[in-house]
Amino acid sequence: MKHTLLGSLFLVLASSIWGGMYVVVKILVEVIPPVELVWMRYVIALVALVILGFVTKQNWSIRKKHFRIIVAIALVGYVVSIIAQETGTMLSTAQMGAIITATTPAFMVLFASVILKERLTFKKAMSVCLATLGVIIIVGVDNLNVSSTLGGISLVIAALTWALMSVLIKCLPSDYSQIVVTTYATLLAVVVLTPYVIPRLLQLDVAQLTNPTIWGGLIYLGVISTSLAFLLWNRGLQMLNASSGGVFFFFQPVVGALLGWLILGETINITFWLGSLLIIIGVLLVIKDNQQEKQTLHMEETKRA
Repeated sequence: MKHTLLGSLFLVLASSIWGGMYVVVKILVEVIPPVELVWMRYVIALVALVILGFVTKQNWSIRKKHFRIIVAIALVGYVVSIIAQETGTMLSTAQMGAIITATTPAFMVLFASVILKERLTFKKAMSVCLATLGVIIIVGVDNLNVSSTLGGISLVIAALTWALMSVLIKCLPSDYSQIVVTTYATLLAVVVLTPYVIPRLLQLDVAQLTNPTIWGGLIYLGVISTSLAFLLWNRGLQMLNASSGGVFFFFQPVVGALLGWLILGETINITFWLGSLLIIIGVLLVIKDNQQEKQTLHMEETKRA
């Protein structure tokens, strides 16, 4: 039970940090284009991760047969998904972004069943349905900009690829340090993006980049939202199964809406609280289901012994 609760806490913290990221990105993207912004946050994150890795004396070795999985995690999650998410949010409305992003846990359940052969229980399916309904109630569907087709397609790609990455993480042995895995994946993302980004950096307004607000936002994205949140998310997924862990992703739009209300002055009404309640119920179902699965496995192992 302690293992489940700790993993749940890690996933809630990671998702909440990403919820705050939307407010920061909304400010930064007016000065720094999406791809360049992703590259900058990864460079900052890489420095923080390397320092953390050496301070904690990590074992940096990765077995050859697992290197391909880390490459896939980097390309699918750290490059394609993040760029697609920021591009889709820029091209479409906030409501569309929240609704489409909310499909990520459903995709995680699907990928976990296909790739990891995880059993799809009634509670898992119900938790995804309740949390999805909660997000739809929160963001509403009245003001969607139907003409934002390209943005919508980009957001679907972001949801699919993030779900796939989250399941691929479960393919790695649990004895690998998440600091090491996250560092290698971030390094690969920087290497892939650098040839495209470097020529475009020269076109940015240097005067705007020296603004303390911009640098503060970049540090938040690099150190908190990328280094810390990715570590928490990856570790949390290792402690729970992938199909259960995905439901915690729903905390992202909830925290984003709350911070939008507190910082940007956006309106929150009764539908927000109703949707949040459904999301919490969905998460509690997952925690209970995960605990029951572990108890069942423990009983079966005891009988065999």
